[in-house]
Amino acid sequence: MNGQAWLLLLDGAWVTVWISAVAIGLGVVLGLLVALLRMARIPFLDQLLILYTSLARATPLVTLVLFVFLAAPGWGLNLSREAAAILALTANTAAFNAEIWRGAFLGFSRDQRESALACGMTPWLLFRRIMLPQMLAGSLPGLVNEMTFLIKGSPAIAVIGLVDLSRVSNRIGAVTYEPLPPILAAALIYMAILGVLVRLQALAERKAGRLAM
Repeated sequence: MNGQAWLLLLDGAWVTVWISAVAIGLGVVLGLLVALLRMARIPFLDQLLILYTSLARATPLVTLVLFVFLAAPGWGLNLSREAAAILALTANTAAFNAEIWRGAFLGFSRDQRESALACGMTPWLLFRRIMLPQMLAGSLPGLVNEMTFLIKGSPAIAVIGLVDLSRVSNRIGAVTYEPLPPILAAALIYMAILGVLVRLQALAERKAGRLAM
């Protein structure tokens, strides 16, 4: 492949990275919020959240992306392709993250919670100073694993016309009639992206471990 092909691949990689990064950030926060609301056990709301997490996890990502993009105008939303992709990816990954956070919450020691409250801690202080650091330390492997799945599933955004890394590699192969080199190059770029994510996980685990001590 020539230099122009590599530039096109890097442009596609940037689309993959920034859209995935925004969806990951929103998905982690939204997943935590959904998990906390689930733990509050508000009857009607709890049933709605169960329905949301079940549907979002069961729906193929490409179907979810297409549904959001096509349904948004009917909801009165004038979404760009990028916004529709971010909304769909966020809805998908937040549903998985909610279950990861909820599992960490359920695994938190009841005795430790009761002891902190008995010492005069408010529920918010207990959550922020004791529970959240321990939940984060326990959830990091699962959260990062979900992030890798989201990045690997991100080629679904091409269905609404976004030119991501996967789509660029297919286009180059169609033009050059040599599909293997651009596919291999795209695979290397994906590996590099995921390698950075795994490295960040190791750093975050060390930081979370110190906070949880």
